[in-house]
Amino acid sequence: MKTVKTYNIITIGCQMNQVDSERLAAFLESRGFKAVADFKKAGVVIINTCGIRQPAEDRAYGLANQVRKYNPTAKIVIAGCLSRREDVKRRLKGRADIFLPISEMLKLPELLAGEEFNPYFSLEKIRLSQGEKYLGIPSKHNSKFTAYIPIGNGCNNFCSYCVVPYARGREIYRPAQDIVKEARTLVKAGYKEIVLVAQNVNSYRDATGSGGAATDFSKLLKRIAAIPGKFWIRFSSSHPKDMSDGLIKVIGSSEKICNHLHLAVQSGDDLILKAMNRRYNAAHYKNLIKKVRAVRPDIAITTDVIVGFPGETRRQFGKTVKLFKDVGFSMAYISQYSPRPGTAAYRLADDVTPVEKKRRAYFINEILKKTASRYNKQYLGQTVVVLAEGKNKRGQYYGKTSTYQTVLINNPTSGRKTNGSKRISGMFVSVKITQARPFGLEGELVK
Repeated sequence: MKTVKTYNIITIGCQMNQVDSERLAAFLESRGFKAVADFKKAGVVIINTCGIRQPAEDRAYGLANQVRKYNPTAKIVIAGCLSRREDVKRRLKGRADIFLPISEMLKLPELLAGEEFNPYFSLEKIRLSQGEKYLGIPSKHNSKFTAYIPIGNGCNNFCSYCVVPYARGREIYRPAQDIVKEARTLVKAGYKEIVLVAQNVNSYRDATGSGGAATDFSKLLKRIAAIPGKFWIRFSSSHPKDMSDGLIKVIGSSEKICNHLHLAVQSGDDLILKAMNRRYNAAHYKNLIKKVRAVRPDIAITTDVIVGFPGETRRQFGKTVKLFKDVGFSMAYISQYSPRPGTAAYRLADDVTPVEKKRRAYFINEILKKTASRYNKQYLGQTVVVLAEGKNKRGQYYGKTSTYQTVLINNPTSGRKTNGSKRISGMFVSVKITQARPFGLEGELVK
C-alpha cells in the first residue's frame, strides 16, 4: 500500500543532477523512506529539474502532469534548477506541492510533515551551511562500479545565458581530505571509475590544508590518482578560463586519469564569447587544446556549443564552424539557444529564427560526424581497454573506453553477440576494434 514514506526520484539533466539525486536518495533512506521504482506507487515523487535548456524545462512540466494524472495523491516535489523560479511555481500551481533547492534537502522531511519553510527567507550564511551539509551526505550510488563524487556546488561565472548561479548559488567546495577519503573508500569497495563533479571543477580550492597550503584542482586530482588500485578518474565540467598549465601537466601524468577532456567552447567567435561572458577567446581555447595534446597526443576532446545566440550572424557562426574543423572534436553537445528567465541574455532580442538555429545545429553536427569518424577510425584493428557497463536490449554487451567512446562488444569466437555466459559488467576487458562509426565503436572480446 502506498505511503508518504515511499519515494521515487526522476532526474533530468546533467551529471551534477544525477549526483544530487543519489545523495537525496541516501538522505531520505536515512530518514526511513523506501525507494520504489514506479512513480505511480510512490508517496513522494521528486522531479530533480534542469533549467539549462527549454526542452529540459518542458520535460519537467510534462512529468509533473503525468505524476498528477496517474498518482493523484502523491506529494510532488520540484527540486533542482527550476525550484526557485516564480514563473515555474505559477505554472505548476495545483500540481506541485513543494519547491526545494537541492542544497536545502535537509528540510524535506519537515516540509513533507507539513512544517513551513521558505528558503527565500534564510540568511545567506544559513543557506551556505545547508549547502556544505548537503555535500557531505553519502550517496546511494546507482552503479556498482561507477561512482560520482561531488567536490563542490554552485557557480561564480555568470555566463550570460546560464541559470546555474541563480539556481544553485555561489561556489562551495568540500575539504580535499573528505574527497580523497571518499574516493579511497570507493576504490577499496571495488569501484572502477571515479567521476569528480562540480559546475566548474577546475576552479576548486580548499584552503584548509596543513601549513596553510591551499589545494587546487590539479593537486586534488594528483592525490586521488595516487590512491592504490586499478581504476579510472574522470571529471566534469571544466571551464577554459580556469584550465591551468598545472592541471594540464597532471592530466598527462597518470594513466588513471581518463584520456578524455570535456571543455565547453560555446562559440568560435570572440564577440559572441564576450556577449556570453565566457572570459576567453577562440585563440586561447585552441591554445589550450594544443597544450593538452602535447601531454596526451591521442586524447579525446569533447565540447558544448550554442548556436543562434542573440546577435549571432552567419559570419560569426562560420567562425564556430572553423573552430570545429581546426580542433577536431570526437563529440559535441549542440544546443540551439533558448532564453532563460533571470539571465543577462534574457534581456537580449532572440533574433535568430528557429529555422536558422536548426540549420546551424545540423551544419555543425555534419562537421562533427566527420571529425568524430576520423578520430574513431584510428582505433580500427587496435585492442583497447573497455569498462563494460551492461547489456542493451539485444543482449549485446557495451561499455566505454578511457576516451569516453561507447563500444559494442561481440563474442570473439563465433562472431555472435555475447550471450551472458560470462558476466563482464563492471569489469575492465580488452576489446579488439573491428568497426568504427562517427559516434561509437564495435569490437570483439579478447580473452
